[in-house]
Amino acid sequence: MPLTATVISGVQKCVLYETRARYFLVGSNNAQTKHRVLKIDRTEPRDLVIIDDKHVYSQKEVRELLGRLDLGNRTKIGQKGSSGLSRAVSAFGIVGFVRFLEGHYIILITKRRKMADIGGHSIYKIEDTNMIYIPNDSVRVPHPDEARYVRMFQNVDLSSNFYFSYSYDLSHSLQHNVTLLKVPYSPGEVDKLHNSSSKLESFDIFEDEGLPTQVVYGLRNKPYAKYVWNSRLLEKIQDTVHPDWLMYIIHGFCGQSKLLIYGRPVYVTLIARRSSRFAGTRFLKRGANCEGDVANEVETEQIIHDASVMSLTAGSYSSYVQVRGSVPLYWSQDISTMMPKPPIRLDQADPYAHVAALHFDQMLQRFGSPIIILNLVKKREKRKHEKILSEELYPAVTNLNQFLPPEHCIEYIAWDMARYTKSKLCNVLDRLGLIAENVVKRTGFYINRADFHCHTLRPDERWGDLGGLVTAHGRLQTGVLRTNCVDCLDRTNTAQFMVGKCALAYQLYALGLTDKPKLQFDTDCVRLFEELYEDHGDTLSLQYGGSQLVHRVKTYRKIAPWTQHSKDIMQTLSRYYSNAFSDADRQDAINLFLQVYQPVESKPHLWELPTDFYLHHSNTMALPQERRSYTYWWSEGVLSHLPVPYDEVPCEKNKQKVAVKRVNQYDESTDMYTEFFKPYELTSFDDTFCIAMTNSAREFMPKSVGLDPSPFTVRKPEETGKSVLGNKSNKEETVLQRKTAASAPPPPSEEQISSSSEDDSEEDREDDATASQRSTPIKLAESGDNVRTQEEQQQLPYQPARETYGLNLSALPSEENLLIYHRFAHLGQNQHKLERRDKTTDAPKSLGNTISLRRDERERSS
Repeated sequence: MPLTATVISGVQKCVLYETRARYFLVGSNNAQTKHRVLKIDRTEPRDLVIIDDKHVYSQKEVRELLGRLDLGNRTKIGQKGSSGLSRAVSAFGIVGFVRFLEGHYIILITKRRKMADIGGHSIYKIEDTNMIYIPNDSVRVPHPDEARYVRMFQNVDLSSNFYFSYSYDLSHSLQHNVTLLKVPYSPGEVDKLHNSSSKLESFDIFEDEGLPTQVVYGLRNKPYAKYVWNSRLLEKIQDTVHPDWLMYIIHGFCGQSKLLIYGRPVYVTLIARRSSRFAGTRFLKRGANCEGDVANEVETEQIIHDASVMSLTAGSYSSYVQVRGSVPLYWSQDISTMMPKPPIRLDQADPYAHVAALHFDQMLQRFGSPIIILNLVKKREKRKHEKILSEELYPAVTNLNQFLPPEHCIEYIAWDMARYTKSKLCNVLDRLGLIAENVVKRTGFYINRADFHCHTLRPDERWGDLGGLVTAHGRLQTGVLRTNCVDCLDRTNTAQFMVGKCALAYQLYALGLTDKPKLQFDTDCVRLFEELYEDHGDTLSLQYGGSQLVHRVKTYRKIAPWTQHSKDIMQTLSRYYSNAFSDADRQDAINLFLQVYQPVESKPHLWELPTDFYLHHSNTMALPQERRSYTYWWSEGVLSHLPVPYDEVPCEKNKQKVAVKRVNQYDESTDMYTEFFKPYELTSFDDTFCIAMTNSAREFMPKSVGLDPSPFTVRKPEETGKSVLGNKSNKEETVLQRKTAASAPPPPSEEQISSSSEDDSEEDREDDATASQRSTPIKLAESGDNVRTQEEQQQLPYQPARETYGLNLSALPSEENLLIYHRFAHLGQNQHKLERRDKTTDAPKSLGNTISLRRDERERSS
């Protein structure tokens, strides 16, 4: 079967050239060896006329073409003063085209910054954009409200948390993208899937010569429209231009940090995709619309991969996905009263849970089963507020479950997190840890390789109970956790962090980096992960609520400093101000950017509409053509493939979403090595992204010598790298740490530090007490597992290879190698004996010195 690879976009750098009648957009790949040209007409005042000849130019051909255009557009032949072709702007891609009441604008990315790297695929953040008016001033028909629409459109700051990639599909999960590469394609299917233009691109110069070449199938997948924010801006050109020009952006968060495990680099990546459906601000977008899209819906994916191997197919990669989103009901809050917490009201009765059915149908298609709901809203209140939502959601889920098979039912977990937080007897994070353990065991996680031999050498009880789907290539995550509170901000972020922490422990264990699937607080690894989640929560909270997180993980651990309370008050005031005064303008800007509202001269302006309810609920403007069944509420084909998500099934419908082209193995469009390492450029190690990213050894590990460098060792707060660097007065303490580090007992475990929850069983406490207190990446032998006696071990000249490395040597070591081994072993034993003698002789010497000093003092006094 031929190899498959992701197609790399051929347009990564753009230059816009301008004449009086046209714009010429010249795009090239990273090496600037292949170029494409778009011709944009400037003589049309309202229509967008774009011509793409689909031809690939070399660098020499592009220069000749631009020279001819320059010569042909001068006012007089032979004139050298004023050029007929001028360079307008340089860019890194097209966001899209938009029109208000006059002509069209083109939006170009002028600055970018690398944020993450996944298997050689670079992910960039948009830093700056340029919005250029296309028609010439001579044909422009001015409109008095055009400038207001332009200002409103630019209120959506494209330089804040918009991300794109030239080769990696950010709208899908890692599991979907890697699974797509493993789908087998026959030559007949490839001929059906790729069009005539791709046949021209896949021309092989060695085909006529009869030379054998390795055929590679280049795959270009259709993005998931729900998480793409510029799909409407690219609608007018997507059928006329080459796919290399189309670049899809997501909105949310992207962060990456490096976890160093004794020098071995492991990248921890967090990607959050915000839904573009029913998008908006806190009090103006609540609940769900008529199509099942909910407000503040964000899909969060954590990706762990061993950075020592770059390739997606050859390396070790693992991911875990969870979702947050508003309660899928028709509900809202009246903000006209200017109250901090406006009353919740149910807008429409939905006795058959029609909206919830549409929403969970989408989730079954994308994630499979089981769908687990973690509802964190309050249960007990003096006046009914949040409880209204729980009283409607639970019957809706019960109604939908009666038509599903029992093994694929939606699971519902209701837990009043706010009430637990106020209780002094209960530990919130312990309880969340138990919920997280059960959730991860049910859904499993994704990993692209089978179990290591170390898992059979050192088996763990938790590993055997893990859910998901086990395949020949690894594991698949089936199902997802859906977390919600009222705002889906503070409580939700803490709950997602605890679930992510539990999944991280399983992912590291699956990659063979830890000896048990459990991580403790106050380790470098968890601190790094917590910092990523804090940035993730702050970013999502600013986008939806207008302020950063009010309650953080430290708040729920009850270790936050007293200064944090004043910060929380300031964030609460900031959120209230944003919701009261600026959210309406932000909502109008989002509606205009997503083209939910398109300005037309005959219709009222956006700022004249009393509400945007009709824009987001399509059934209010037209009667639905088909009425869905209340009993068979899922889409066709979804149920037959569960627990596997329907979107990842290699069926005919999903294969139609993939464009396939045949290329040889050296083609630039699929060569990730050239794309990542750029051998045609002169680069410096200091400027590389892997050096600049957050590093656990540099940022979190103590700088004092003698402490355990493992990122899984529990440390005191004052032992972290940041506090040691900032404190200059603790030199004596650091010297003392160096002396006593080797002989100090291991620090207490998480279970001993934190008070146990009421719901903890006696069996769990016994298991935790017997578990080792310090987690290390490699654990060779345990006292309980050692079956051989000391006499048997002394007879062996070296450790058995099977026990140490997981394989048997084909032949025993030679006598010469054994002599070298014995020599070094003898040297090591003698060194230990010398150290012990020094320790024992130091004590009598110091005692003798003190006695002689006292004798001298007595003689002097006498």
